Amino acid sequence: MRVTHIITRLVIGGAQENTLATIRGLRAKPDIKLKLISGPTLGPEGSLENEAGKIFGRSSPDFTIIPELVRPVHPLNDFLALLQLKKLLGEQKPDLVHTHSGKAGILGRLAAKRAGVPVIIHHIHGPSFGNFQGASANLIFTAAERYAARATDHFFCSADAMTKRYLAAGIGQPEQFTRIFSGFDLEPFLNTINDRSLRQQTGLNETHFVIGKIARIFKLKGHADLLAAFSKILPQIPHARLLFVGDGALRGEIEQRVRALGLTGKVIFTGLVPPGEVARYIGIMDCVAHLSHREALSRALPQALAAGKPVVAYDFDGANEICVENETGFVVRTGDTAATAQRLTQLARDRELREKLGASGRAFVRQQFSVEKMVDDQYAVYRKLAAKRGLHV
Repeated sequence: MRVTHIITRLVIGGAQENTLATIRGLRAKPDIKLKLISGPTLGPEGSLENEAGKIFGRSSPDFTIIPELVRPVHPLNDFLALLQLKKLLGEQKPDLVHTHSGKAGILGRLAAKRAGVPVIIHHIHGPSFGNFQGASANLIFTAAERYAARATDHFFCSADAMTKRYLAAGIGQPEQFTRIFSGFDLEPFLNTINDRSLRQQTGLNETHFVIGKIARIFKLKGHADLLAAFSKILPQIPHARLLFVGDGALRGEIEQRVRALGLTGKVIFTGLVPPGEVARYIGIMDCVAHLSHREALSRALPQALAAGKPVVAYDFDGANEICVENETGFVVRTGDTAATAQRLTQLARDRELREKLGASGRAFVRQQFSVEKMVDDQYAVYRKLAAKRGLHV
């Protein structure tokens, strides 16, 4: 079976890591031949293009970058990208196209349909419409998703919340959706330690209660909200420290807010951290807070739980599917920084509670989030859809 994956860009992020992990796993299947198409990796979040190059080999024709496939809406570039995608898919003749992210998801599916690709799957890693954006943008993206859905045979969702959101918007039918948790290499997280040398390197000592956040420093990721909650707990928990793992376009703005709140020296920025190093940083955290306003299901949550760290999360989309109230952590109403501060204070004061929640979360993630399970679940759907189309599998 010839399979082509299409993604908008290969920045360091959950959707991108998921895509590359899927490709690595599927390449081990004897009946799958894989190709990857991406737009250029632009922005300060860091790039995974080298990782893709390692998978396919340098200058491999199986990995193609289309310069016009860019994230912002740009009518001319979008039209040119659509033409390029149709041309490439016409040459590759895949049996199945698997798209990821908003722009590549829409253009990739339309190009695949026009190129006569038998099976088209779209992977919803996060919503492209919702109350996180203006009414006109929401209308446009919802209409575009409805239109692209006509060219879609099946949807993968990393959380059931995405299925509900898309069905409620009149996109697809229930039988077209399959939830597949975004798996990752569990071992580094299961085997984390509280590395004293890394603590010292980041300006932390053994007495500090470390609240971690792993995310691009970008809009709607909740960094400003976490700073507001953090400033509320410091009078009661003066040994608390905040550790931001990641970088992004809003770092300067967030650093300025740190200074304005008088938190200099109490908030640490690691900058860009390669995906393979994230587990080391989670190891020196006591809990993880993820206050994103939109996301299907952040990988930071299961990664934290795999390391035995309890989580506090806003009630965004699929957060409650893994951050189970008082079992693996706490879910807080989006925007409620006072309640966030209360939960973080509770965790800071109760080591036994942290250990109980972390142990429960670790057991859940070990069962549900392995890369092998993710790849096998996707592979099973590939074969089922291909058989329906009468393709040789």
